[in-house]
Order: sequence, then structure tokens, then C-alpha cells
Amino acid sequence: MTQPVLGILTLYLNDNGALEEKDIYAKMTAAGQQIGLDLFVFTPDDVDFKKNKINALFYHTDTHKWTRKWTSFPHMIYDRCRIQKSPRFEKLREFRKKYGQLTFLNRPLRNKWTVHKTLQQDERFKSYLPAAKLAESAQDVAEMLQKYPLLYVKPINGTGGRGILRIERKKGGRLLLQGRDQARRIITPAYITHSELASFLRNWNIGNVKHIVQQGLQLKLPNGRVHDYRMLVQKDRTGKWQVTGCAGRMGPARSVTSNLHGGGHAIGMTELLNMWVGEDKADAVKADAESFGVAVAQYLEKSFGRLCELALDLAIDRKGRVWLLEVNPKPAREVFRQAGEMDTYRNSILRPLEYALWVNEQKKIRKAAGKTAAASASFSKAAPNLEIG
Repeated sequence: MTQPVLGILTLYLNDNGALEEKDIYAKMTAAGQQIGLDLFVFTPDDVDFKKNKINALFYHTDTHKWTRKWTSFPHMIYDRCRIQKSPRFEKLREFRKKYGQLTFLNRPLRNKWTVHKTLQQDERFKSYLPAAKLAESAQDVAEMLQKYPLLYVKPINGTGGRGILRIERKKGGRLLLQGRDQARRIITPAYITHSELASFLRNWNIGNVKHIVQQGLQLKLPNGRVHDYRMLVQKDRTGKWQVTGCAGRMGPARSVTSNLHGGGHAIGMTELLNMWVGEDKADAVKADAESFGVAVAQYLEKSFGRLCELALDLAIDRKGRVWLLEVNPKPAREVFRQAGEMDTYRNSILRPLEYALWVNEQKKIRKAAGKTAAASASFSKAAPNLEIG
């Protein structure tokens, strides 16, 4: 019997055909072979929309090489496409619209602001959410500064720490500005007055590009570096949400973010929690974070459609209170490898594949049930009316 096929949908990073996670896709292909799942990788640019064929990339585990081959559409699609400003992303929109009836393991999640508003509607989550506002002008940021001494301003569709600005009120009426530009470069810290803020924010593209302004939390470790936690929540082989793992991240010197792409360093969650809140609180905090993570995944899936994994960026304050910084629907896995948690790293690669097999099995069960129901209905129509006397 032919094995089920999973197509990994991604985007080229540039016109040279570079792919961001090719090494992960190779690992997934090898893992898929071990559990009875075939994989290939493709982008919307590889699809012949008229013939409904794909010029897909196949990884060969014996030669460790990639080759291309024209193939039919897969049984399921695992969407790994991250937002980018390019014609490639517009073609992705076209693909999703044309082939929306296919079986996707995950549907697109909305932007940071929409996700925040959605979570805010559920009383269970309100205490985990920092105050936030859509920053449509400099005035919106100024109003938030009157309420909170520390703010983070982020593009609502930003990823990887790009374009994040940290604004902190200091004594004497000055503001300390720190952040990363769109290329993830650390900007030179600057002190400005409140009257200079509007001009700075215009140069930061506030008003032209939608941003969210969020209540900031004091997360600097004794060494002066910021830290947070990356929690990966995934569907398992039975279709249930589980926490695959959670690791701490420490930013490099002078950075306002802890993203690994921006030079951050990974560390085990327990080790970091022990340093931050103390060993007596660490277990309870971790349990609270994991329960929250599963609940968020379940709720967002009900709100936006099928999902198979989410990454939650969490902050934990000195009192052990858990805060949700943002949700990432296309999470990387490297934080676990860098933290030395290799079992978690392997599980993070394997779980979407096991979930794909479960989805495929559910499709077959529904198809068989549909055939049985149709046959029963056909028999009922054909059977003569008999009188029993």
C-alpha cells in the first residue's frame, strides 16, 4: 500500500531559491521514513496552477542530497510559510485561496494585535496578558507611557525580533530608547525628551506600518541581559495538544530581545527559573505555564481553524507570575538543541509527522463511514415496502 505523503509548504527567502529550514526538513524526511510517512518540500513558485502539479524537492537520506521531481499534490500540507514582504508572499496567498480545500495541518494565524484581542475575550487569559494597544500614531504610544514606565513597540506582523523598540521612562523626564532595526541590528541607545518622541516614532515608521505597543516587564538578569522563555505546544499522535518543551533564552549584551537569531543564548527552563524565582517556586511556575500554554493553543484553534503547533514567548516576573509576550505559529526548534535538550529537540521534529499520520487516519475513517452511510441509504431506497401481518 502506498504511504501517505506530507508536503511541507514554505517560501524561498530570495530569488536564488534559498530555504531557511532545509536542514530541519531533511531531518523530518528521515524521521518520516521511520514511521511510514513520505515527505517533500515545495513553495507556491514550484506549483503549476494549470496542471495541478508540483516540481517538488525530495531529500534522499542515503546520499544526503536534494533533487527535484514533478509530482501530484500530497495527502496533507504542513504550512511553514512565514510572513515576508515580497511577490512570493502574494503568490502564497493565491495558493492558499485556490487550494484551500486541501488538508492542511495548520491554517494561518492572525497578527499580534488580533491574537491579543482574541485572547482578551476569555477571562482565563486576562491576567496573563500585558496591557497592549494598537499604535496608529505617536499619540497612542505617549498615552501608554503615561500609564506604564516601560513599553515595547512591535510591528504586528514582525518576526525574529525585527523592528522592536523599547521605551523606558527615566528620571528627569527623559526617555531611554533601545531596540533592533528591520535587519535585527542593535540600534545605538538614545536618550530623548518627551517632545522629541513623536519625531523619532515617525522615523520608526509608526503610522505607516501597524504596530502594537505593549506594557513592558523588567526582565533583566543580574548580568544585565534580558531573558524570556520559548514554549513549544504541539499536537501529538492522538491529535491532542501537549507541551513538547520550554527553554529559557538570554539576550546578548545591549539587546532588548532574547531571540536566538539576534544572538541570544538558550538555557534550560528549570535552571533559569531556579536563578530567577528560586527553587521553591520553580515547579509551580512551570506547571502554571504549561497549563496556560495548552489552554491557549486549544482556544486559538477554535478561533482561527486547525493548528498543529504554536510557540509561546513567555515572560516570568520576579514573583513567578507568567505573562504572554506573543504567539508564533511557525516556531523554530533550535532553542532546545542549543539548550542541550536533545530528546525535546527530536520530539519537536517528530510530533508534526505523527500528527499528520493521525490526520490521515481520521480522513480514511470518515471516508469509510461516508461510504457505509451512502450504501445504507441506497439500500433503503431500493428495498421494497413489506407488510408484516
